[in-house]
Amino acid sequence: MARILLTAGPTRAYIDDVRFLSNASSGRMAAAIAAAALAAGHEVVIVSGPVQIAYPGGARVIPVVTTREMLEASLAELPRCDGVIAAAAPCDFEPKRRTAGKIPRQGSALMLELEPTKDVIATLARRARPRQWFVAFALEPGADPRRAFEKIEAKRCDLIVVNDVTAIEATKTTITVYDRTHAAVGSKAGTKRAVATWLVRLFTARFMG
Repeated sequence: MARILLTAGPTRAYIDDVRFLSNASSGRMAAAIAAAALAAGHEVVIVSGPVQIAYPGGARVIPVVTTREMLEASLAELPRCDGVIAAAAPCDFEPKRRTAGKIPRQGSALMLELEPTKDVIATLARRARPRQWFVAFALEPGADPRRAFEKIEAKRCDLIVVNDVTAIEATKTTITVYDRTHAAVGSKAGTKRAVATWLVRLFTARFMG
């Protein structure tokens, strides 16, 4: 059985001490994957941004808020894990400067200068040890795989799971899994619980068989 590191939920990029940039990731897919992995006998460590859902009691959960915190917590856990499933939707950009306190409301436009955050899964994959495996998720309009193909190469992952933006906060989803050669490994539609069970079986057969 494997010890799996699972990233989950959104992260926050603070503009000031009150306001932040984020997204609508609910953590439901990650929770379903965690439950399926635990049911299959695997050990699960979840590094999660702020979510409203509850994760399975058998998983160890490390709560984080920012993308930097998600990366640091994941790096700390990586050496003791056999594989990584990056189901989180961390902020890709953050304000170049965070204002202390609260920016007052004003009549003119507020200009924000954003800079990219460190790519969590790509950074983890660069630290890979032999036999460690990495799976990324890609949320793309229309589940278009073309950008996912760029991501799997840039992030150095073994597989990438592509789904449509309609999966956000939904209880059902449709996914297709691709490998590094851009070949489709398989597709599944249904509840996130059913899809998660299918994914864990796929990962177990491919990486732990």
